[in-house]
Formats: sequence, structure tokens, C-alpha cells
Amino acid sequence: MELRQARSFLTLAEECHFGRAAARLHVAQPALSQQIKALERELGVALFHRSTRHVELTEAGRQLTPYARTLVTEAERARVHMAELATGRAGRVSVGFIGTATYDVLPRVARTVRSELPHLSLDLRGELITPRLVDGLLTGAYDLAVSRAGASRAGTEGLHITPLRTEPLMAVLPSHHPLAADRPVALGALADEPFVIHPSQPRSAMYDRVLSACARAGFQPSSLVEVGETATLVVLVAAGHGVALVPQSVRSLRLDGVTYVPLAETETIDLTLARRARRDPPAVRHVASIIEACMRD
Repeated sequence: MELRQARSFLTLAEECHFGRAAARLHVAQPALSQQIKALERELGVALFHRSTRHVELTEAGRQLTPYARTLVTEAERARVHMAELATGRAGRVSVGFIGTATYDVLPRVARTVRSELPHLSLDLRGELITPRLVDGLLTGAYDLAVSRAGASRAGTEGLHITPLRTEPLMAVLPSHHPLAADRPVALGALADEPFVIHPSQPRSAMYDRVLSACARAGFQPSSLVEVGETATLVVLVAAGHGVALVPQSVRSLRLDGVTYVPLAETETIDLTLARRARRDPPAVRHVASIIEACMRD
């Protein structure tokens, strides 16, 4: 049964009149009659009792009605879905986030996409580091990556980078630390402290940024405790394993036992949106626009 036949059958079943049904379908009455006869020949049953005054469904016609209605309904659903795919309002988009963007950017993006693109499937991965995100973009594991600028990796020439924001670095100190009450704290005052830091292998953008900030303050940390996740970094500071430097947005990760303290120096790090340097599907472009808008709000 063709879709056109199903629509014609259902319209005639509702109207029980060839003239009115043909008018609704915008076809000539003889053409509608031929469609119904062709459908009856194909199915091998009579679908309507016909008289000069009246048209009504046969038992076979009544049995066919739910099948025809399902066919028409599913065809309309497919049409709507294809239209949403074409405009980027449906599909699947995978986005990876560095650890420090997991706590403030990821929730906002998830809420906005759910509100504005309810038929889009969003795969969100947090607590990643920039080298892993770059790998994921180049292999196709991620469509978009909220990462740090300055990734030093061969192959990044295949990526398109959009700046999102520049944020200051802050010190994370155990709450009982003598400098936890200082506002702000000089980075040089932490020269003798062990530092909890993002990993050197694979090399996190934060690793290089923290060490360069310490060098400008005139020291090199004597002890480094490397961790892969920002949440673990903050937990270790709370447990007294050292101090740390993090982007200001990490303050949204609230944990007993730590204090976030501004630095006396101006030390910043850039957050970027990375994607493969090619024409993206509409859904990817939509999500990229939402991420950029979330950063402007």
C-alpha cells in the first residue's frame, strides 16, 4: 500500500462520500475512485460498500484503517524528523569538556540544549584534559571540545579554534592554611608549598600554565602531585597534600576544607571551543552557537 493510497483510503473512510473526499484531497473524483479500486485489487478485498447514495466501510476496510493510519502517522513523523535533521534541530552531537569547564559550562550547555533543541541527542563528557580532547576531535570521537588554548600537539592544524573567555587563575588552599585569609595572596608566598597540579603526561595545558606562572613569581615548586581530574585536585588540597592554581570558574566546585583565594598577580588562561576544520552538520553548528552564547551570558 502506497502512502498516497493510504491517505486517500483514510479520507474516504472519514467522509464516506467520494465527492467530499476528492475535494479534501484536491483530486478529481474519478481519480480517487481509481486509486481505491487499485488498492482493493492489490489487497484482494473490497474496502467499501458503494451505492448511489451511500459509501461505507466493509469489515476488511475497518480492519485496514489502523494500519493505514499508522502508515500515514509514521510517514509524517519521518518527514518532521528529516526536516529537523536538515535544520540541525535533531541528530546527535558529542561534546567533550576539560575538567575546569565541567562544573560551570557543561551544566549551562546541557540545560540550554535541552530547552532549545529537545529532539537533539547530546553526548557530554567531562573531566578531560586538552590532549585527550584534541585526540578525540581528530579521531571523530567528539564533534566539539571546550578546551584550553595552546595545545602543543601535531595535527591541531586540522582544528578550528574559537576563543570563549579569558579567566584569572586563583589559589586553592586548605582552609586551615595561614594564607587562606589573605585577599589577595602573592604567588611567591607559596614558593615552599607542594603543588597539586594537572598531569604532565599527557601534558595538560594547565600544567604548563601553572609552572610558567610560578616561574614569573621567581620560583619552581619543589614538589608536584599530579592528578588527572580537577575534582580530585581540589580534594587533595582539602586533604592537605598541597596547594594548587585553578581557573576562577572552579570556585563553583564547592568542597569543605578548601578556600579559593585571588592572586595578587594577574595570571590568566584562555578557554576555547575547538572543532574539526571542515563544514559541520547543522546540529553541530547549533550546539556550537549555544556554547558560545552561554559564554556571553
